[in-house]
Amino acid sequence: MIEALKQDNPGVEAVALYQDGEMVLTHYFKPHLPRLIYSHTKSFISTAAGIAIDEGKLSLDTEVGDLFPEYLPKITDERVGHIKLRHFLTMSSGFGEALVMDENRRNGEAYPDYVGYILGKELKYPSGEAFCYSNGDSHMVGCMVQRATGVPLLQYCYDRFFSKMGIGFPVWETDPQGTAFGGSGLYLTITDMMKLGILYLHNGVWEGERLLSEEWVKAAASKQIVVDPSGQIKDDYGYQFWISGQREGVFRADGAYGQTTMVLPKENAVFATQCSEFNDVPKFLSMVNRYINET
Repeated sequence: MIEALKQDNPGVEAVALYQDGEMVLTHYFKPHLPRLIYSHTKSFISTAAGIAIDEGKLSLDTEVGDLFPEYLPKITDERVGHIKLRHFLTMSSGFGEALVMDENRRNGEAYPDYVGYILGKELKYPSGEAFCYSNGDSHMVGCMVQRATGVPLLQYCYDRFFSKMGIGFPVWETDPQGTAFGGSGLYLTITDMMKLGILYLHNGVWEGERLLSEEWVKAAASKQIVVDPSGQIKDDYGYQFWISGQREGVFRADGAYGQTTMVLPKENAVFATQCSEFNDVPKFLSMVNRYINET
């Protein structure tokens, strides 16, 4: 696979494989530096939510209006206040549109108050009914964690698992009010990025210390909602993780342009990739999938 990537040059920056308790492959086509991992960030947000639930500070049924009562008088659709954490985690808030996505966010969408902007929308569907991929849902997960714990989101992640896993205090884009952005914006090296997959492969235990409950790991990495009822999209969705519709038990954290950590429990392995924004994503993914399916 490495030779094929060198020859075809689809824009890959790095690949790494962890299996049976050790790193068996790290190959860098570019310098080993932190890079923007885009929506791979969402799976770190899910982990923060899982830890807050484990600590009893949140539940899947916590309603956004209970944590942000100051917005209730401004909400035009009273159903919005009853959106639960589980709905944001499964991209089924009911807004039915992709909110604060990268390009729109950088053009000023939702400025200066992301929470107020998101909660000010009206629902197109009942919450929990339909999947709609949205940075807005992911950001609300992070905001709910921050409000419930009383700790800045990045600090909470650092205290609970970043520091313990050797990730440190990374660069992370914030919203205009200073909250780490839940939908994207985290900068990590490939080896730090894939540590999340290793934590989930080991059912929430990192080097002998439990950081996350096994119950959360199993729920987050299992199908919680159907992405495409028509069946054209084979993958489904857990709690901010993609669930493979082609290989049983396989799930992944996924960011734009190929920032991916794939967990393969049957092979006791985690496979990760990072890619340039100027790459041939379909070609690269085809090569990777061919390799994975041959193993």
